[in-house]
Amino acid sequence: MSDFLQISRDGAVVIWTMNHPATRNALTGNTAIDEIVAAASAASTDPSVRAIILTGAGPVFSSGGNVKDMARFAQPGIDANAVRNEYRHGIQRIPKAMWALDVPIIAAVNGPAMGAGLDLACMCDIRIASDNATFAESFVRVGIVPGDGGAWLLPRAVGAAKAAEMAFTGDPISATEALACGLVSKVVAADTLLAEAHALAARIARNPAGVLRMTKRLLREGVHNTLESVLETSAAYQSLAHLSADHHEAVRAFIEKRPPKFS
Repeated sequence: MSDFLQISRDGAVVIWTMNHPATRNALTGNTAIDEIVAAASAASTDPSVRAIILTGAGPVFSSGGNVKDMARFAQPGIDANAVRNEYRHGIQRIPKAMWALDVPIIAAVNGPAMGAGLDLACMCDIRIASDNATFAESFVRVGIVPGDGGAWLLPRAVGAAKAAEMAFTGDPISATEALACGLVSKVVAADTLLAEAHALAARIARNPAGVLRMTKRLLREGVHNTLESVLETSAAYQSLAHLSADHHEAVRAFIEKRPPKFS
């Protein structure tokens, strides 16, 4: 049984719940890294999974890095290169695993998302926030930098200027402010958050699994590749999509004026 990540399933939708409220769902000093990486790998290799919801148990989404655990870096004899490698082979495995995850994933942000917790939310494709959620790129407040890829993730979510403001001040923003700057796509009452996330996941999951994954990969490729490169990849993916049984079923259903039944 997992110590950090509770995994459940509702049809084609998998729910990941960070279940360590005693540490405010901290991502370090525990088994969170290994479990998130393993869960992402398992979902990617299971073609029956069409959407994922990520949320937190308790009042906090995730507090990010465990600050109490960081006290060990103040001990005499700590080597800077060892710390560097700890990040490279530790928490940095999460953004790599999440970037490689082909399944659409929704962050249902139930409460504060701080530091690496905010960055984890930014690794998801869609973010829905509870009205009592807050967000902070708070690394500077504890004298460190975003070591988990936040400097790459946050500007892509909110733009360069807003990301700089959040990273330089460490100040939290409310769910309403997060909606205004595009960090989240929707703010809902706390008691309806999971229902809203499930409803959105169901709308995603009713579509063909293979095409969903290819569409997500194209969106990822568009972040760093040229238009020409994305067009070439799109043509290759489209050749596969047009020959798929799900596409043939969709065309027949359209002509016959009925809902499609995807495999």
